[in-house]
Formats: sequence, structure tokens, C-alpha cells
Amino acid sequence: MSPLNGKNKWENIMSDEIDHERRSFFGAAAMIIAAAQFGLNSSAEAQPERRKTLDTRDFKPGTNTSFASLKQIDAGLLNIGYAEAGPADGEPVILLHGWPYDIYSFVDVAPLLASAGYRVIVPYLRGYGSTRFLSEATFRNGQPSAIAVDMIALMDALGIAKATLAGFDWGARTANIMAALWPERCKAMVSVSGYLIGSQEAGKKPLPPKAELQWWYQFYFATERGREGYDQYRHDFSKLIWQLASPKWDFADATFDRSARAFDNPDHVAIVIHNYRWRLALVEGEAKYDELEQRLAKSPVITVPTITMEGDANGAPHPAPAAYAKMFSGKYSHRTIGGGIGHNLPQEAPQAFAEAVVDVAADT
Repeated sequence: MSPLNGKNKWENIMSDEIDHERRSFFGAAAMIIAAAQFGLNSSAEAQPERRKTLDTRDFKPGTNTSFASLKQIDAGLLNIGYAEAGPADGEPVILLHGWPYDIYSFVDVAPLLASAGYRVIVPYLRGYGSTRFLSEATFRNGQPSAIAVDMIALMDALGIAKATLAGFDWGARTANIMAALWPERCKAMVSVSGYLIGSQEAGKKPLPPKAELQWWYQFYFATERGREGYDQYRHDFSKLIWQLASPKWDFADATFDRSARAFDNPDHVAIVIHNYRWRLALVEGEAKYDELEQRLAKSPVITVPTITMEGDANGAPHPAPAAYAKMFSGKYSHRTIGGGIGHNLPQEAPQAFAEAVVDVAADT
């Protein structure tokens, strides 16, 4: 925000011809009026902001199949595609998807939040949908800090100083990084599966065999065969991940196909493969992100108000809530959503996710 230019100056000019009694009368009257106004203003300021509420009267999960507004904007290294819903002057909320998912994970969440008066921004991450690199010469870097920098650049391009962030999978990790490194840009956060900030050093440490098994695709991507296989079978591969990560979600083929189009992005395979190889320290990132990665390697505590969430049937690798609760020093709570909810929590339980956004935003 820019500072105000100059100050309002008020002058009361009274004629010497006005007698003392009239001056006393008007002065006393002015004091009474000012006092009354001060009392009214103080009372108004003392009232808490009215809590936003979702309009769920006609809400049925799965009935929304498109966004009303899809836009493009240059931001940092990218031309970012994003959906927008709600009033332009509403309190901003940024919803961040994961892999292998896209903005349609929030196709039911966005209109719910818009109904409560939020300005909702749902961007395609680098390598997804209509998001494109501005230069062919830019390294196709999938490291997590680079994705977080993209989102800060998006906020700058949209003129958003501060927003509530909410996401899952890659999106939750991105929100975590933004909240940890730039807390002044993050009003509050909803993070599915909790605290997901990691480092290459942490990625080098072996896990128990059962835990390693859950990361089978990461080891597959570490090979050239894995890169070629994902490139050739990205549709079938991604659908398998959906089925494994959300074993009780009976999604329609049309629901998956709508999202799968985002994986046809020309940079998708390069970004995904680099992301998972970088986590295992099999490839380098870019030097310009080294300082950020050094800070993230210290597992910084997140200070902004946070609600973490988990589905009761999440088939993807995820830590137990008790393991990460200490990583949030601000107002914090955790919600486990029942009913067979898997990894793609915003799309499987959109009302619960939207309610968490409203609740955490109200905590600031």
C-alpha cells in the first residue's frame, strides 16, 4: 500500500465580531457532537468483523464441472493460467493443487468460498494446464522452493499483498514454504497432510521397508525407464495414482479426464521428474534458490494460523498428525475427515475443506 500524500488540514475561522457568549455556546456544542461521534466510532470499531458464511443451500458435491472464469497472467518466469471466482475486492484465498491433479480439485470449493465473499484464485502450477514458461531457455526446474516463488510472483502480478493459502500434496507443500519463508504474505493456511517442508538431506535418509514401498513411483521416476514410462503412459499412470491414493473414491472417468488434460502441458513430464529426482538429491536445482533451500532445510516453524486436515482413507504417503503438530506455533488445529476420504481431499470433501478455509481465515 502506498502512503497517503499529505495530511488533511482543518481550520476554524471565527470573526472577531462574534461575541464571547456565542463562541462559548458553539464551542460547547461542537465538543458534545465530537464526543458523540467518537462514542459511535469506538462502538463500531469494537464490533468484531462479521464471520463469513458459505451458501450451501443448493450445494451438491460433484455437480460443478467448470470454472466461470479462466485467465492468464505473466508472473515471474511464467505465464500462469488460473481460475478466478468471487468479488474482485473480496478477501483473497489462493488454492493450490498437487500431483497428479489440477485446478479441478477445487471446482466445488471455489464457488462455495465465492458465495462467502472471498476472491478465489486457483492457479495451474508450472508444468500443468495452460501455465507456460515465458522463455524456452528457462531450466525446467521442479524443486519445491521454485514453485513457491512462482506463487509469490503470481500474488505480486495480481496485486495481492496477503492471502489465505490452502492446498494438498504439492500445493500444501508450496503453501507451507510460502508461510514459512514469507509469513507477511500469508494470512492463514489450510494444509492437507500437515507439515510437508523437506530437504535433499532428509530425502537421502532411508525409511522402513513398508514406508519405502509407498514411494514406489519416486524410485521409478529416478530411472530413465521411469521418465519414458511416465511420458508414454502419463494418463494411465496418473489414473492409477488417483485410485491408490483415494481407494474409496468412486470418481467418474469424466472427472479424471477433465483433470488429465492438464498433464498434456509440454513441460509436465520434465517438471514432475525433476521434482522427484531433486527430492532424492539425484539432480541439482538452481543456485538462485540455494539460500531458500538452506532455510527450509532447518525445518522452520510455521507461525501463521493453520488448520491441518487428513482424510480417513488417504492411501498416499502421509505423516501422522501428532508428528507435525509442534511445527505450528500460531493458532492451530487438526481435522480428520471421515467417510472414506482419500488424498484429493478438496475434491472428495469440498464442503469440509471450504469450511476449514473460512474458519482459519476468521482466526486472524
